[in-house]
Amino acid sequence: MNIVYLSSEAVPFAKTGGLADVCGTLPREVAALGHRCTVIIPAFRSIRRSGCDIETTDLSFAIPMSPGKLIGGRLLKSQLPDSNVDVLMIDQPQYFDRPSLYGDAAGDYPDNAERFSFFCRAALVALQRIGKKVDILHCNDWQTGLIPGLIRANQKQLSTVKDAATIMTIHNMAYQGQFPADEFPLTGLPWLEFNHRTYEYYGYMNFLKAGIAMCDLVTTVSPRYAMEIQTPYHGCGLDGVIASRGGRVQGITNGIDTSVWNPETDVNLPAQFGVENWREGKLANKRSLQKEFKLEENDDVPMIGLVGRLAEQKGWDLILPVIERHVAEGRPTQWMVLGSGDPIIEKELRRLAEAAPDQVAAHIGFNDSLAHRIEAGSDLFVMPSHYEPCGLNQLYSLRYGTVPVVTPTGGLADTVVDTTPESIAKKTATGFHLAEISSYGLDEAIGKALYLRYHEEKNWDALVRRGMTCDWSWRKSASQYVSLYESAVALTTPATR
Repeated sequence: MNIVYLSSEAVPFAKTGGLADVCGTLPREVAALGHRCTVIIPAFRSIRRSGCDIETTDLSFAIPMSPGKLIGGRLLKSQLPDSNVDVLMIDQPQYFDRPSLYGDAAGDYPDNAERFSFFCRAALVALQRIGKKVDILHCNDWQTGLIPGLIRANQKQLSTVKDAATIMTIHNMAYQGQFPADEFPLTGLPWLEFNHRTYEYYGYMNFLKAGIAMCDLVTTVSPRYAMEIQTPYHGCGLDGVIASRGGRVQGITNGIDTSVWNPETDVNLPAQFGVENWREGKLANKRSLQKEFKLEENDDVPMIGLVGRLAEQKGWDLILPVIERHVAEGRPTQWMVLGSGDPIIEKELRRLAEAAPDQVAAHIGFNDSLAHRIEAGSDLFVMPSHYEPCGLNQLYSLRYGTVPVVTPTGGLADTVVDTTPESIAKKTATGFHLAEISSYGLDEAIGKALYLRYHEEKNWDALVRRGMTCDWSWRKSASQYVSLYESAVALTTPATR
C-alpha cells in the first residue's frame, strides 16, 4: 500500500507532545512491514534544528485563501532517520516560520484557521502534483481535519487521492480546532458544505468534527479511550458525532521506541540493567539521583518519580496534597519530579522542594536525559491523570522496572493491570489503579504498592519482571494499523462509503 500520513508534528522535526512521537515512529515501522510510507508536515522553524538534511524541491504551488489573496508555497523534502520514509514539508514562512507551532504567551495564534486550512489544501495539491496514486490518507488531529471533506468536494481535481481511504486519528479530544464561522471561506469550500452534519458546530467551524464526520474510519490511541470519547464526560461535546460512526471507531494503543527506551543499552543511565539484574541496576541509578539532587542518600527509602506536563489533566490536584502530606508527616518517601507547565504548579513544587530538600526534588523544565534516569532510578511512577488518551510514561516505567500507579482511564487502564489477589494469582498484575479519584485515593494506592514492595518481596519481584518483559513496541502497534488500513481499503467503494 501507498500510505500518506498528514500531521502537524513528527519527531525529530516538530514536537509539542505524543502526536509527534506517533507520526515520527509509526510510518517507519509500517514501512518496515513492506509498505510505501510518506509523512507530510508544515515546515515549521523547528525543522532546521532536527539535525536531518532538508532538500528544496522544484515543486511550488499557490492557494487562493480569499478573494484577491493568493498564497504561495513550496515543498521541502527530508526523511525520517534510519528509514526510507520521505518527509514532505509545506514551506510557507508567513504561516510556519514562527517561534512556536500553535501559539505564544498571548495564546493561540489568531490565524490558526488560515494556517492549517492552507496546510491541508497545499498538501493535497502537492500529492496531486507528485502524481502517485495513494491508497491510505492517515490524518492526525484537528490540524488535518479538513482533508476528508476537501477530497470529497474536489474529486475531479484530486485524481491521485480521490479513491484513497481516509483515517482520522484522535490523539486528544480536548483539542478540536474550533473557529468563528466567518473563517469558513478559508477552506476553499462553498457555503453549502457548512452544515450541522459536517463543519458546523453550534455556530462555529470545527475542524475535528469535520474530520470525524467525513473520514472512512476513526481511530484513537487506545481501545479504552475509543469507548470513553463516546460518553459526555470524555467526548468534549463531540461524543454524539463519534457515536454516530458506530463500528467505524477503533482504538489502537501507541507503542514506544524500544531502541531508545531500553534499560540494557540506554546511554543516559549511570548503570544499565536488564531483567536479571534489575535490583542492582535500579539501586545504582537511585543512588545517582539522590546524590545529584542532594536527597537523603538512603537505599531503603522508596523513590517516587513523576515526569510530564504540569497541567490539570495530569492530576496535579491529587499529587500536590499527597506530597504535602508526606512531607508534613515525615513519611519515609522521596519524590523526584521533572516537568513544566502551569506556573501555579511550578511555584508549589519549588516551595515543597525548598521546604524538604532531602525529600523532594523538582526540576522545572524538560530534560530528556533526566527523564530516562528518573524512570530507571524510581521504585514507583505516579500518573493519576483525569483522562489519558494513551500515555507513554507508564510504558517507559514498565520497561524500566518502575511500577506505575495510575488512574484507570484511557490508555492507562489498557496498559497497566491492577494488582489484586486475583491478578497476582493469574500472573497478570503490572501496577496499581486508584480505587477512588482523590488525593486520598492516590495516597492509598501508593500505600498498597509500598506494602507489596517491602512485605511481599516475591510478588514485587514478579511484578517488576512482568512489566519489564511486556511488549509495547511500535512493531506490535504497526501490525494492527496495517490490518486497519486493509479494512479501510475495503470501505472505499462508493457502495460502502
